[in-house]
Amino acid sequence: MTSKPLDLPADLASAYLALLSEREILQAEHDGVVAERDTVVAERDIAVAQAANAQAMLSDSEALIAKLELAIEKLRRELRGKRSERTARLLDQMELQLEELVMAATEDEVAAQAAAAKTASVRSFTRKRPVRKPWPEDVERKRVVIDPPSTCACCGGSRLSKLGEDMTETLEEIPRRFIVIETVREKFTCRDCEAISQPPAPFHATPRGFIGPHLLATILFDKFGMHSPLNRQSTRFKCEGIELSTSTLADQVGYGTAALLPIFDLIEAHVFAAERLFGDDTTIPIQAKDKCTTGRILTYVCDDRPYGGAAAPAAIYYASSDRRGEHPQKHLAGYGGILQSDCYNGFEPLSVAEKKAVPITFAFCHAHARRKFFVRAAVQN
Repeated sequence: MTSKPLDLPADLASAYLALLSEREILQAEHDGVVAERDTVVAERDIAVAQAANAQAMLSDSEALIAKLELAIEKLRRELRGKRSERTARLLDQMELQLEELVMAATEDEVAAQAAAAKTASVRSFTRKRPVRKPWPEDVERKRVVIDPPSTCACCGGSRLSKLGEDMTETLEEIPRRFIVIETVREKFTCRDCEAISQPPAPFHATPRGFIGPHLLATILFDKFGMHSPLNRQSTRFKCEGIELSTSTLADQVGYGTAALLPIFDLIEAHVFAAERLFGDDTTIPIQAKDKCTTGRILTYVCDDRPYGGAAAPAAIYYASSDRRGEHPQKHLAGYGGILQSDCYNGFEPLSVAEKKAVPITFAFCHAHARRKFFVRAAVQN
């Protein structure tokens, strides 16, 4: 609103009042623009929060669907038995897919909470999570007490009495640390006969005590229990400041397996002394030159507890590069009890059974036979 030159006041007081009026008009227009902008920003924040909530709900639904599909496939596997090792790989793939979906759902939930915090009318989406099991009682615990207030936050009074406490349990990890143990054996000489005396060397898990028993157990468990190759373990040690080459780790693993061989022999004798055995094999990938081949793990389990037996349950595992029958026949050469297995003829063919004084009595698996009935019923229906 600009006045024409002819309309301008002639005196100073009238000019001042005109300027104030013009200023009030401009301020009102500015306030209207700011209010409109705030409205647009608020509407945008609400739309972003609603979109983030919708994305979080979608991600949660996808994770729930994947979880239910995995549960259905597991129940179907238990109902009809293990149809093939491909089913096991399918379950592993579904679990990996579920893992990725749950991670994405959590990220979308955090984004929805951040978007909803900018508005006052949109409630953030919260995923339903399973009830977490309590931490084990034998885990080391550390109690951290936050300093309480010395005065009342309301009136400033100092007469405070404890009413209770809120406690939050947080699981934390203390990074492992390495220590070099220097075992010193002092030498002494006799001043009478000049003979040298020295205490005997202590026991070491491996020759010369290059690696301690705890570290050796960790290396063996990571390799055989967690399937972590030695080259990856060597890289991890290097990241932690310890130089242990792959060949050095392999050398120590060889010492460790040789030390554990008597325990393996005892377990093997205990398993094959049982009246009943459960035998089966499964495929494993074996790294070969320029390719990956398929090997086998043959497993024999004894567990007489369902039949009133007092012997401890145990399992023995053998690895082979193929599925030729000579491998299980070598394992079962001295066994003459009951073997529950599938119809694999390699365990003990007739030509081998005729040469044994006490051949194996086979109890074939009902789950394998049950599949045929399910297939027949599916065809008829």
